[in-house]
Amino acid sequence: MARVVGSVVATQKDRSLIGRKLMIVQPVNSEGKPTRSEEVAADTVGAGIGEYVLLVRGAGARRATVSQVQNDVNDCSIVGIIDRFDK
Repeated sequence: MARVVGSVVATQKDRSLIGRKLMIVQPVNSEGKPTRSEEVAADTVGAGIGEYVLLVRGAGARRATVSQVQNDVNDCSIVGIIDRFDK
């Protein structure tokens, strides 16, 4: 889980990232408190700044984005927007 805190604009990037919205996310625990440093994630669901989101990493992140590029460099994707935390 993470909170979207910003976006990234990169005019020069690997071709597997062309056309992808890149967001800065702050991983959080179930109380919404930061757990580690910020990172960049490819957004597949149209998340906005301030929203809490679900993340996947590794092979799951590469499969979450439709890419015709054989060597996809993506390692973190936003795959859901969290409506609420029930604990």
